[in-house]
Amino acid sequence: MLAAGQWRCKSRTAGPAHRLGWPASADFTAAGKQCPFSGWKTSGSQSCEHRLNILVHTARMPASQTPPTIDPIAANRWQRLAPLASPWLHEEVASRMLDRLQWIKLQPRIWTHWGALRGGLQAHAALAARYPDSTCFVVEAQAKRAQLATKKIARNWWNPRRWMSGATHFVAPSAGTADMLWANMALHETADPQALLARWRDALKVDGFLMFSCLGPDTVREIRELYAALGWPPAGHELTDMHDWGDMLVQAGFAEPVMDMERITLTYETPARLLEELRELGRNFHPRRFPALRGRAWKASLDQAIGKHLVKDEDGRLTLTFEVIYGHALKAAPKVRVNPLSSVSVEDMRSMLRGSRVGR
Repeated sequence: MLAAGQWRCKSRTAGPAHRLGWPASADFTAAGKQCPFSGWKTSGSQSCEHRLNILVHTARMPASQTPPTIDPIAANRWQRLAPLASPWLHEEVASRMLDRLQWIKLQPRIWTHWGALRGGLQAHAALAARYPDSTCFVVEAQAKRAQLATKKIARNWWNPRRWMSGATHFVAPSAGTADMLWANMALHETADPQALLARWRDALKVDGFLMFSCLGPDTVREIRELYAALGWPPAGHELTDMHDWGDMLVQAGFAEPVMDMERITLTYETPARLLEELRELGRNFHPRRFPALRGRAWKASLDQAIGKHLVKDEDGRLTLTFEVIYGHALKAAPKVRVNPLSSVSVEDMRSMLRGSRVGR
């Protein structure tokens, strides 16, 4: 069984410190503050590696670019068939995202939880407690998830807390109304991440902020290396680096993105428990994955190979690496390209006018 708390972590950051109140990495020691990426339980010594924040570069990327190693059909199938529960790792990552909110000065009056059921119901409860007077919109991509999320989150009409706290709605918010959008462990599973980022941007007000997390390229690298050594097709689709996410955020209309990452090492007693955990977390979306069903003999050989080749810790438990990427950014004010004939939507014009009034 997975031993809760048996993990190690390292982290690094990239991005500018900005008006949300997030300090630059070099500021923590000078200010006498505890590093926000340390202080969590670890097996063995604590490790927290920091670098100076750097401005994320903004190379132009085609608007229609999609991940080349994600099969859209496989990704959409997983969205329909994924377990209707919050995996342990998702809840753990969400709790660390919650720690980052201490650096955010803005207090949302309206916030959106994108994918609450898989992203973390415990985290949703913590967010609701943090913003008790705020209105929440819960957005689920699938009808079954929406129904269960409503059942798990909505308070009964006779519950006094329903009338003493902000309302919760199980629909998408109106465009340009949310002060915060929270999306935990969802971005790496979508076949069109730029389209999803655009939906998040559209839901936010100008200067509203996005908080998200996803898996990074070093995730389950031990299994990837094992498959390659055995000459098998790829064990999973390739995951995006945090700097590329920063580029895509700027391209999608966000400003001042701040990215950081950490590597978490989980330990397992048996190959069977390790594979069970992976099945709860996702599937292989790679177009070159094995195209048919595997048999019992192959499954036995996989178990044997994992037990033989994966690194073991001092207690003899199998170790597996997960790279977790965290990001947050502001929705930028719309910019109008100056042409002989330019057009501006009414909503963008209102946003620009509101921004000019605030700046006076």
